[in-house]
Amino acid sequence: MLYPLRHHRSHILDSGCIIMNETLTSDVIGRRVEVNGEHATVRFYGTVPPVAGLWLGVEWDNPERGKHDGSHDGTRYFQCRHPTGGSFIRLHKANFGVDFLTALRKRYVLKDRPEEDDGEQVVMIGNRPVKTIGFDSVLKKQRENKLRFPSGSSSPPRKFSALKVLVLSQTGITWAEVLHCAAAWPALQELYLESNNISISERPVDVLQMVKLLDLSSNQLIDENQLLLIADLPRLEHLILSNTGISSLHFPDAGIVLLFPGCKTSMFPSLQHLVVNDNGISQWSFINELDKLQSLHSLSCLRNPLTEGNRAETLQFIIARIGQLRTLNRCQILPEERRGAELDYRKAFGNEWKKAGGHQDPDKNRPHEEFLAAHPRYQSLCLKYGAPEDGELKTQQAFLLRNQLLTLQIKCPNRLDQKVLEKQLPEHMTIQKVKGLLSRLLRVPVSDLLLSYESPKMPGREIELENDQQSLQFHSVENGDCLLVRW
Repeated sequence: MLYPLRHHRSHILDSGCIIMNETLTSDVIGRRVEVNGEHATVRFYGTVPPVAGLWLGVEWDNPERGKHDGSHDGTRYFQCRHPTGGSFIRLHKANFGVDFLTALRKRYVLKDRPEEDDGEQVVMIGNRPVKTIGFDSVLKKQRENKLRFPSGSSSPPRKFSALKVLVLSQTGITWAEVLHCAAAWPALQELYLESNNISISERPVDVLQMVKLLDLSSNQLIDENQLLLIADLPRLEHLILSNTGISSLHFPDAGIVLLFPGCKTSMFPSLQHLVVNDNGISQWSFINELDKLQSLHSLSCLRNPLTEGNRAETLQFIIARIGQLRTLNRCQILPEERRGAELDYRKAFGNEWKKAGGHQDPDKNRPHEEFLAAHPRYQSLCLKYGAPEDGELKTQQAFLLRNQLLTLQIKCPNRLDQKVLEKQLPEHMTIQKVKGLLSRLLRVPVSDLLLSYESPKMPGREIELENDQQSLQFHSVENGDCLLVRW
């Protein structure tokens, strides 16, 4: 069984999902990892020039899985017992295991089964098989447990003064009952209220002031007006609103965009992580409002009407519209990704900006209120990168007429005998699909391929293509650029 690194910090972004930050310490050396079903031991952690970023050097249990003995471009980074037993991999591809409670649940807790299947089960505890009979009916009864409070009861005594995490999911508790009992939890930091049909009816006054994480997922009665009732919780950092049906959001204290561009709301002052998966979000105005949150840097908004269709373009626009966002859908937003997203967003709405009264001359740049309301960050992006020129917008249209194909050179810097290739690839092709194509061309396993690119516009600079789920366009790869392939 694999266990997590002690120095890995994690953030809960959704029910049951834990994300590891890509920050490790030197004690990672010697740890066991799993990569796509193969096991290995970490022998190195650090940079491997000339490609930017941090790498893990691993020695595979199966020596045929690797490509080298720990050396790269004449420099030895670690030792291997076999000449082909080593590889370099990115941190996010290494599975260091799960936390102890998750492993325990996975190993010993029975999953839901049909009601009639209530027979004998066998589980292993240590090396001993243990027979269990009737667990399904017991679990069913436990799921049907509902909290009941006597009417007219006074405030509960402070019996749980050290309680920090409380799970009250599927208990039938109401919001009024939560507030009634909350005085007994003065140190509570995490509160889980999933699937209780809760409606937030009043503000928490002098209670829940220490709560950092609040899970309200699968409570279908919650709307934007109710959320404003908990907007003053001073320490709330994580808010989970998955499957609540929420579709709109507005912070009335942030002012009018035309008069107060870039103004932040005083609501949810500490909110850093927001999860709104599986909702009815279909308008960009919802995303625009999130830019007003002063501390937000992590968002998960999977499976919403807004994210259907061209997923890569949608993700780019979300990044461009929320300026302080650092993580989207559990993927880190790299500086190059943000720059590419903001430039593409600026181009995509350049013609609309001009028609609305936008102009390259600052003295004549007066887009109307309707455009500014729909694109609150557009003016700040023009200040950051310059207003879009007519030539840029024409170039964009020309690309569309050529079916968005990019003509790219493909070089293998570490393989001098490999000829330089030239390929035309769709700009929306994901890095994973590019690797699949190169794997077939070069006869190299996909998991061993490391991609980066060079642009004539940035001589001497090499930009890594790290996010396999994003497109060439997302990484700002343009016509005439050169893909660099290493393994």
